[in-house]
Amino acid sequence: MAAERRAKADTLSLRRRLLSSSCRLFFPEDPVKIVRGQGQYLYDEQGAEYIDCINNVAHVGHCHPVVVQAAHNQNQVLNTNSRYLHDNIVDFAQRLSETLPEKLCVFYFLNSGSEANDLALRLARQYTGHHDVVVLDHAYHGHLSSLIDISPYKFRDLDGQKEWVHVAPLPDTYRGPYREDHPNPAEAYATEVKHVISRAREKGRQIAAFFAESLPSVGGQIVPPAGYFPQVAEHVRRAGGVFVADEIQVGFGRVGKHFWAFQLQGEDFVPDIVTMGKSIGNGHPVACVATTQAVARAFEATGVEYFNTFGGSPVSCAVGLAVLDVLEQQQLQAHATHVGSFLMELLRQQKAKHPIIGDIRGIGLFVGVDLVRDEVTRTPATEEAEYLVSRLKEHYILLSTDGPGRNVLKFKPPMCFSLENARKVVTKMDTILTDMEENMRSCKTLRL
Repeated sequence: MAAERRAKADTLSLRRRLLSSSCRLFFPEDPVKIVRGQGQYLYDEQGAEYIDCINNVAHVGHCHPVVVQAAHNQNQVLNTNSRYLHDNIVDFAQRLSETLPEKLCVFYFLNSGSEANDLALRLARQYTGHHDVVVLDHAYHGHLSSLIDISPYKFRDLDGQKEWVHVAPLPDTYRGPYREDHPNPAEAYATEVKHVISRAREKGRQIAAFFAESLPSVGGQIVPPAGYFPQVAEHVRRAGGVFVADEIQVGFGRVGKHFWAFQLQGEDFVPDIVTMGKSIGNGHPVACVATTQAVARAFEATGVEYFNTFGGSPVSCAVGLAVLDVLEQQQLQAHATHVGSFLMELLRQQKAKHPIIGDIRGIGLFVGVDLVRDEVTRTPATEEAEYLVSRLKEHYILLSTDGPGRNVLKFKPPMCFSLENARKVVTKMDTILTDMEENMRSCKTLRL
């Protein structure tokens, strides 16, 4: 509680002195000091209430009492590593298996999405005997060195692209080479992956895996065209690789229609490996990799043990089970469909009113608003997006931007985000955009 009593300026001063400047804050010019969270709301040191539109980690709501109690109860009894028999880890694996296609039946538990994707990379390489990876442009898969190497979002500002990494176009039907007027964008973008693989093999490279977020988030809240993943998987598997679906940002019912976002690509599509994190523990450090018997057996054949000290601990699994309970009991998957559809409709109304809104895309409670300076050229309205987010914060609404141009407003709120929250946020956006149109004729006049 002492930290809550410290003045905001003192906290900021200590952070600047003790933490690296590479550990960045939201709203760095005027950061928010958050001391409490409940449901879809965050509270600052003055008691002001903010609507949280972006925290997909607090999946079922900040400090959900069921989740908090589950962690507390298990902590009072036992928390140790997974080398001992314990019911929680097998119960959690069983519950997760019931949400996935039957083929995905072997589970590894870890602490973070980065750990999960790193293990997925190891699994893919061991199973295939190959080394190379195909990824989507602008992708981000984690902060470990192995994952920076397969994240164009990061490696382009660091050491550049490794020879074993091959980048395919982001399947973006608004900004990409194949847009909404293309007769078959899924096939066109999948063919690009086929060409990437062919060029790699011509150089003697062998593909171990294709990695993709089921809905690319950092790339700008992208919804790949239906049928894209099955066709990509066909090309990848023909080359001897496996398909890895990164569900860390978008799994666990966020898309509403399905429990997993990869299921949007069709009932028959099954990845070879699925990675989970963030929302799986509602803020507790939990992650998971699900894969097939064949992939797991190849990994086991090395004779090298896989052990993760805290992965799959009794407390972590109790938390994971509680999250699944809340999702089911409060029908949050259906809620995501209902509120997400309402939010999308409100935003479409704003698009008809404000030319700066170039595109509205998303599903469930995963929504992107693409701001443009010109409707024809679709030039990203980067400064305008930053200004809008800053103004929303002044009105106690927390939103952020993403995408290559940092111009896409991203909605990934806790799943308890309500109809009234959606109405309030969009109403305030309308007011601010109207003010921008009336008083700020060019981005040069924006006071950022």
